[in-house]
This record gives sequence, structure tokens and C-alpha cells, in this order.
Amino acid sequence: LRLLPRQRYLRAERAEVSALERKRNVLCCLITHILKVEKQLHIDNLVFRVIDACQKGELGPGLQFLSFCCHSVDVLSCVLHLLNQGYLRRQEERPHVLEY
Repeated sequence: LRLLPRQRYLRAERAEVSALERKRNVLCCLITHILKVEKQLHIDNLVFRVIDACQKGELGPGLQFLSFCCHSVDVLSCVLHLLNQGYLRRQEERPHVLEY
């Protein structure tokens, strides 16, 4: 058994991190775009629409990207990130509804 030089492991880790960051950026853009159009949306509907867009690789005419696999956990993680950054809001009386 022989391990590869450390440099190769670092390159692989950077590539994985870069891919995860790109995926997160696409998901955040999709969430933001959908909520800009809809103004407010139930969290379940938002998750469904983002996953559907990821599978199709598009979000309406002219907005195309490479399709990729995404799960509800990925979308919800990005929703929490956007909530913490102040880009999204939850209604006080209806916390399951998100607003842009």
C-alpha cells in the first residue's frame, strides 16, 4: 500500500469544495429568483420548485444551467443561509411562508 503525495489530496479537496460552492451558489440564485418572481411562497412549494428546476436544468425561458442532483436538505440549507444573511424573511404569524 502506497499513499499518493499530499499535494494530490489537497487538489482533490479543493475541487470538491469548489464543486460544493458552485452548487450552493446555483441553489441560492434559484431560490432568490423564484422568490423575486413570486414575492412570497410556502416553504414546501419553494423546495419543490427548486428541485424541479435543478432536475430540468432550467428556470423558464433563457435561464438555463447544467442540471444536477439536489435534495430537499440542500435547498433547506441554502434557505437557512439566505435567512441568516437577511435576503429572505419569514412572516411572524406564518413562519412556513417565505418572502423576498
